[in-house]
Amino acid sequence: MKKGFLVILFFALFGNTASVMAQTEPEDIAMATDQYQDSFYESLKQKGIENYDKAIVSLEKCIKLKPNDAVAYFELGKNYLALKQYRNAQDSFEKATQLDPKNKWFWLGIYDVSFETKNYPLAIETIQKIIVFDEEYKDDLISLYMITNQFDKALVAINEMNDKFGKSSDREIYKNQILSQGKYQNAEIGNLISEIKKNPKEESNYINLIFLYSKGEETDKALDVAKQLAKEIPTSEWAQVSLFKGYLDANQADKAIKAMNVILSSSKIDSKIKHRTLNEFLIYVNKNPQYAPDLEKAISYFDNDKEIDVAKEIGKFYHSKNQFENAIKYYEKELKSNSDTDRETNLLLLEAYTQAKQFEPLTKRAMYMIEVYPSQPQFYYYAGLGNNQLKQFKNAKTVLEMGLDYVVDDLKLEANFNIQLGEAYNGLGDTKKKEEYFLKANEVLKKKK
Repeated sequence: MKKGFLVILFFALFGNTASVMAQTEPEDIAMATDQYQDSFYESLKQKGIENYDKAIVSLEKCIKLKPNDAVAYFELGKNYLALKQYRNAQDSFEKATQLDPKNKWFWLGIYDVSFETKNYPLAIETIQKIIVFDEEYKDDLISLYMITNQFDKALVAINEMNDKFGKSSDREIYKNQILSQGKYQNAEIGNLISEIKKNPKEESNYINLIFLYSKGEETDKALDVAKQLAKEIPTSEWAQVSLFKGYLDANQADKAIKAMNVILSSSKIDSKIKHRTLNEFLIYVNKNPQYAPDLEKAISYFDNDKEIDVAKEIGKFYHSKNQFENAIKYYEKELKSNSDTDRETNLLLLEAYTQAKQFEPLTKRAMYMIEVYPSQPQFYYYAGLGNNQLKQFKNAKTVLEMGLDYVVDDLKLEANFNIQLGEAYNGLGDTKKKEEYFLKANEVLKKKK
């Protein structure tokens, strides 16, 4: 869902003060304006430090001074929303819209309340008013139609947005969900066949039809359309997208790899299609590991991809399959080619090292990351675990005691620290301390339950 953020240029709020108070003495005007400004600034300050109750008190002072100030009501609504006082928030936002019905941000306040409270009829009603000011919010309307299973309306809105603004990945996902139902799919297939007859040189209609046939597991028909596309547009690289899938399903690996390389090297084919193609080949290689070198070559096409860290995603794939050696290879590749200090990738790598029992690189990498992120307890934990496994118990004790101070509101990690400290003291021959830390671990785990 799209969320708006109101940027308030504070001095602009008071541009019409003189006209509002035209019949008031100048001294009274200045005093009222100063009081209002002070209270408003105070509300912003308190909201910034999450003292929402105090911000509300300041805003109520503003409203007493300027009862028809829409901005104050809007700010009041935001503070009530932060406190999850939804009725008060909605009342405040509604008052703002009554005072200034042409301000889309005030309507967005009502929309936020209705969405958080799952009042989808109100959300739909409100977003329709916002669309008058900004038609791109129709994407939110589409999402609401999907949530409420109003697929007919969603499909109409999707086509309208595609025509006006071009396709988007979210809309395509929604459309595919709708078209996965026979009722809508059959209608769309008929529409696409008609469009191809009218304009046989339009690639997108072929691709959409291929996709629908593939979703319906009508592989033969999908391949027929791909062949028709190749005949009508011999230079089409898009034809390879469907042919690649057909070749994989037929276990014709050499043809599939050739088609894949055309897809991945194409400047015309959307990056998301390329990612999907690579993912399908990854699944294939997982069952046919002899084609791993071709996977390596395929990954190289994504070296400059800014949207997705492909090597990391492949590492996650193997990680989920408990193939930790393969996961390690791709995490290391990711860290080498991109940021060596990416926190998520390093944590995934350390977990894979642990599962693969590669304790020397585990310890070395964890100690390095402690230097980069000296307040991140996970890295101290892995360093301690690795040192314990390498029988470097004194080092383990030192690093674990340092890291334990950084553990906050994470009972599982706290318990694991205590377990590793118990192991370290056990290795050092201090059985009393060992039992003390194991007991602490058990107490923490009981809290977790």
